[in-house]
Amino acid sequence: MLKPAGIIFVVAFLLAGCATVPYRAPNEPLPPNWSATNEVQKPKIQQPSHPVAPVVKTNPLPVVRPAPVTIWVPLNRWAAEHKIGTPHLLTDQPVALYAIGSTNGVMVLEIGSREAVWNGIAIHLGFEPQLIDNQIFLHELDLQRNLEPLLCDPPLTFGTNRIIVIDPGHGGANTGTHSVLDGRFEKEFTLDWAKRLAPLLETNGWQVFLTRTDDAYVANSDRVVFAAAHHAALFISLHFNSGGPDEKARGLETYCLTPTGMSSTLVRGYNDFWSDNYPNNGHDAENLQLAVRLHAALLRATGMEDRGVERARFIEVLRGQNCPAILIEGGYLSNPDEAELIESADFRQKLAEAVANALK
Repeated sequence: MLKPAGIIFVVAFLLAGCATVPYRAPNEPLPPNWSATNEVQKPKIQQPSHPVAPVVKTNPLPVVRPAPVTIWVPLNRWAAEHKIGTPHLLTDQPVALYAIGSTNGVMVLEIGSREAVWNGIAIHLGFEPQLIDNQIFLHELDLQRNLEPLLCDPPLTFGTNRIIVIDPGHGGANTGTHSVLDGRFEKEFTLDWAKRLAPLLETNGWQVFLTRTDDAYVANSDRVVFAAAHHAALFISLHFNSGGPDEKARGLETYCLTPTGMSSTLVRGYNDFWSDNYPNNGHDAENLQLAVRLHAALLRATGMEDRGVERARFIEVLRGQNCPAILIEGGYLSNPDEAELIESADFRQKLAEAVANALK
């Protein structure tokens, strides 16, 4: 498993000059895209020189739609097209690790694993990078939805619309999970986190709206409508996690909506239809940029274990948003050590300050 802390080694290795991908002569063409279907080109059918009587089919065969072609793109060619650094082989033991960097930062990829590291934090790809003919290949959707927003696009900025909706998870009869220490409910801690965050954001020039300000039940669909009605520029849903009955799970997770055509990293028993397209998919790039920005800030502020930036489709409060939207899991109430932290007002203040500082 690729450890985010290894990014320190990666940067040092890159600055020192690391081993590159196999040598390619200056005039040697870059490898073509590779199709996972391995489809063979059929020869053209020659037209007959004399008329042929039409054949009448009384029971026509049903139309069979071909499966979509999965395109894998050589990473070194993609890097050249986007005018960024070429991928470097860091090590091939015990697994092959490659690094690719730009002025935005460094991405470390592991062959055969969906786990990657971006500037020291864990993120999850849609597909496992492949090594084909000694070249590293990535799925075209990972290049478009993961690498391009982070390596190539300008950092996320906020325009004149400084409206943000903060969503304290759960409420009322929807209690969320509970603390393993004393049974206190998640809904209490998410609301307190949101109330601490709101004035900090207002100091930074944001106009802040909370989807709930007391212990009230609010349907997930109503939270989406609320954000649209207030013309939100950002939507952030605040939660705490549970791995119960297992008490070992710990750490921070940040979620954004799975891009169309990719598999989610968490499904929780729900259907994960890759073809589904939701309104919030129009903000795939900004979602990821917002997620890594806040996730990194929370990790720095708390020192908690990094469980990564992940993708999910089942989270209803994200799917319908018409602005960049993420969901933060600020620790595990099922873990005794983290439950003790979460029940601390000082810790919840630390979480609020981390989010506010990331959005200055």
